[in-house]
Amino acid sequence: MVDFEIRPNRKPMPEAERRAAVDTAAFGQVFTDHMITLRWDEERGWHDGRVEAFQPISLLPSASVFHYGQEIFEGMKAYRHAGGSIALFRPERNASRFNASARRMAMPEIPRETFVRAVELLVRQDREWVPDGEGNSLYLRPMMIATQPTLGFTLPSNSYLFCVFASPVSGPFNGRTGPSALSVWLSEEYSRASPGGTGAAKTGGNYAAAFLAQRNAVKNGCDQVVWLDAVEHTWVEEMGGMNLCFVQGAGDSQTLMTPALTGTLLPGVTRNSLLQLAERLGLGCEEGRISVDQWRKQCETGNITEVFACGTAAVIAPIGQVRGANGGWTIGDGRPGPVTMRLREALIGIQYGRIPDEFGWVHTVC
Repeated sequence: MVDFEIRPNRKPMPEAERRAAVDTAAFGQVFTDHMITLRWDEERGWHDGRVEAFQPISLLPSASVFHYGQEIFEGMKAYRHAGGSIALFRPERNASRFNASARRMAMPEIPRETFVRAVELLVRQDREWVPDGEGNSLYLRPMMIATQPTLGFTLPSNSYLFCVFASPVSGPFNGRTGPSALSVWLSEEYSRASPGGTGAAKTGGNYAAAFLAQRNAVKNGCDQVVWLDAVEHTWVEEMGGMNLCFVQGAGDSQTLMTPALTGTLLPGVTRNSLLQLAERLGLGCEEGRISVDQWRKQCETGNITEVFACGTAAVIAPIGQVRGANGGWTIGDGRPGPVTMRLREALIGIQYGRIPDEFGWVHTVC
């Protein structure tokens, strides 16, 4: 078991200032008083665990992360329930995905219990930063970077820093969390990931490579970019950094279909949760594939009635319009559909403790 020394911040943000910051915080703009740090090297393994003041990280310009991109991260949230208790949502799942990313990026794995304990310690230390109210949460960002201070690209780094920090949030997409449907742009020029690449790892390079396509989406009047496969530019994969789900059929035969995990898609925790939840709510579930032409035609025939993206930040983001170089189309009536909203309300209800957790997903911290 890794030990963590607790070094409280000697200058925490004053209560009144903290309350104001929490009430007005945009996503990722304000950070709590503390962070977790833990180091690894080949001789000692994981060591020097600390809960300490949120502060800059000092690295030499020659550190491996700056030159070879050995970096991974996770996104997860802490929720304040009625009565004041605070809970995490499926943290062990984030720990497993973090280690899968580490294996792909040739980085050391962190014991799952150590990962979860680190997150718990930060939440307990900064519990006053967890905001009240549904839709509000404390966003947690575990990460690991390569710190070897010498250049050399034939082998991975021999030292690493694991860190967890947190930010209070009130909602993604500049507050567009619920009733508004997004418009998306089909990226037919750029690719997010290729077979055998790092698409299934949550690593910074994937996101850096996405910025140009996202800028192109905004230029064309859309909120987000939809990625297609890198080989044929035909098969639909993800929206931005989120998984996609399609509601097909009608009545008792409705099915929730999501692109299969082929190694180029991120295995989302929210995606996995929704597949289980959809089955419990009586929907058929399928992991398959869908082309752009099939998406358009099935919307025209009414076989696809709703589409949404899902991920930790937004939970569920409905999609109403699709655009691309060859035109566009509307999904259903262009507004969030009933299945989308039913799934969203059920998942959020579990996360915030309003609905009984039949799956054992809620992890109470304090």
